[in-house]
Amino acid sequence: MKDIVDQVYRTESRRVLATLIRQLGDFDIAEEALHEAFVAAVEQWPVEGVPDNPRAWLITTGRFKAIDRLRRRSKWDVALEDVVEQVEAIADPSGASDANEGVEDDRLRLIFTCCHPSLAPEAQVALTLREVCGLTTEEIARAHLVPAPTVAQRIVRSKAKIRDARIPYEVPGRGELEERLESVLRVIYLVFNEGYLASSGDSLTRHDLSGEALRLGRLLVELLPEPEAVGLLALMMLHESRRAARASSAGELVRLEDQDRSLWDREQIASAVKLVEAALASRRFGAYTLQAAIAAVHAEAADAASTDWGEIAGLYDVLMDLGPSPVVELNRAVAVAMRDGPQAGLRLVDAILARGELADYHLAHAARADLCRRLGRAAEARDAYRKALALTRQPTERRFLERRIAEL
Repeated sequence: MKDIVDQVYRTESRRVLATLIRQLGDFDIAEEALHEAFVAAVEQWPVEGVPDNPRAWLITTGRFKAIDRLRRRSKWDVALEDVVEQVEAIADPSGASDANEGVEDDRLRLIFTCCHPSLAPEAQVALTLREVCGLTTEEIARAHLVPAPTVAQRIVRSKAKIRDARIPYEVPGRGELEERLESVLRVIYLVFNEGYLASSGDSLTRHDLSGEALRLGRLLVELLPEPEAVGLLALMMLHESRRAARASSAGELVRLEDQDRSLWDREQIASAVKLVEAALASRRFGAYTLQAAIAAVHAEAADAASTDWGEIAGLYDVLMDLGPSPVVELNRAVAVAMRDGPQAGLRLVDAILARGELADYHLAHAARADLCRRLGRAAEARDAYRKALALTRQPTERRFLERRIAEL
């Protein structure tokens, strides 16, 4: 029976929690109710049998446990009397319409609440990983290499802000959806990027984080199949498809052009390309879909030499028109260098660095170093690699740059 309860916890706990948060109006009360509901399941299911609808049973049990607890507390806290009345006024969630049909809407509401733009970005990430993905505070802290008390404080403050500011627990209307969806997509991509290329620590990647981001992306597309959500999922899948080839057996960084493409996950690439095509066909796509289209061109090339750099440069032109940024401009410069030669790319990179916008961005100096190396300008290349090395703390990237300097 314990195995059955454990399985139900893995598959249903986040769904149950999302509905309890909506019904009870408070993260902490809902989490206590979830815990008590599963304690009751451990005690009652071996005697009474597993209910036909475990999710509905857990929602109902958790809600009633919360009401009982709130009633007891209200004897000493008059302010809780209104809360008890509001919770008791909610229709019995054992009915199919509330426990089954509304549960996916509740999960979507929870994602948008955790990613509300009034919360700080790092708080959005921590709260999403805790409440939507179910990671513990310690797991989130380990993943981001910050102390557990710091993560706990972010989560507590976020919940308090949601409560005190009366942030609505809802999916925004069509008029607000585009702006609010951007916050959700940004949080998911931040989580993925930290897993795909760790900003610190000895490992190049953190599969637990990128895996959670992919799970979030799939959930979002399932619940809200907006073109940019589809585009982001495709982008993450295309990057993830190359994971096995991105590092050597010794854990050293392997550049895209040097990767063993037989290690790429072709099935995942094919699925992602279909998503890219669907998002592009909607004509309501944005930056994530365009980045996915660029990644798809790389993924579909049989080898580095057959990469269609003309198409990639053209896609970067469209991306620049859509939302210009120094980093996009830098990536376009690299594509132009591959299409038209290193001298053409170097002119563009030098113009970006001259403006000072990417002076502290190690990849800009690394790009300049590589172009100088290809042009035979070894002294300039060494100098640029050293600037890049001074700006990065990631051990794997540092070793790669140190090898480049030694080769020169």
